[in-house]
Amino acid sequence: MAVPTQLAIVGGTGMEQWPDAQQTAQYAPDTPYGKASAPVQAVTIAGNEVLLLSRHGAGHDVAPHLINYRANIMALKALGATHIVARKAVGIIGTEAPPGGLLLPDQLIDYSWGRASTFFDGTDEPLQHTAFNTPYDAQLRSSLLNAAARGRIALYDGGTYAATQGPRLETNAEVDRLERDGASVIGMTGMPEAVLAAEAGLAYASVALIVNRAAGRGSPDIHAEYRAHMQAARDASVALITILCRDGV
Repeated sequence: MAVPTQLAIVGGTGMEQWPDAQQTAQYAPDTPYGKASAPVQAVTIAGNEVLLLSRHGAGHDVAPHLINYRANIMALKALGATHIVARKAVGIIGTEAPPGGLLLPDQLIDYSWGRASTFFDGTDEPLQHTAFNTPYDAQLRSSLLNAAARGRIALYDGGTYAATQGPRLETNAEVDRLERDGASVIGMTGMPEAVLAAEAGLAYASVALIVNRAAGRGSPDIHAEYRAHMQAARDASVALITILCRDGV
C-alpha cells in the first residue's frame, strides 16, 4: 500500500503567509527540541491540504542562526509531513538566472557554524553519520521541474547553495571566495534544515527565490535590489508550488 503524501512548505523572508490560502487548522506541537518557530498552519492550496511553517516566526523576528531548525523539522514530521519544499530568498553570484527568477539547487556547501545540526549526536539519539552526498531529493526536484514545465515557469535547474551564517550579508571578498568554491547562490537558512530533513526521513527540496545579485556583483544597495525583485520571485514561486500542490509529488 502506498504511503499517503503530505506536503509541507517552509517559507522564509517575505514568505510568512500564502496568498489566498484557506486555513483549516493550526498546530503548535511539542517536540523534544521545544516549539517550532511559529504555529504550523494546515491550509488548502489547489484543493489539497498542505502544511505551512514560517521558519523566521510569524512576525519574522527569528534570526537565521537562532532558528530552532530541529523543532521545525520534528513538528512537521509529527504532523505527518512526508515532503518539504523550502522557499528561500537568495543572492545570485553568477548569471545563471536573473533577479526575480527561481533556481532549483542540486548541491550545497555549509558555511554556517554553531547551529544544532543533527538529531544523532549521541545525546537524544544514538550517534550516526548521515550520508548526505545528494542533499536534495531527486524525485521531489523532478516533480518541481515538471510543474514548472506545465506552468511555463522559468526555473533554472541546478546550482550550489552556499549556506552562510548571517544575519549580516557577505563582503565582496567573501562572495569571491564562494564563487571560487563553486557556489551559485547564497542564503542563510539552507543548513541545517536540509540535513535534519534527511535525518528525519523527509523528502526535501529547495526553491531559491533570486532577489538580488550577491555583494560586488550588482547594485551596492542590495536592499533596494531585494525590494525591486522580491515580488516577482515570490509570485513565480507561488505559481510553481500551486501547480505542485494541484498535481501532487
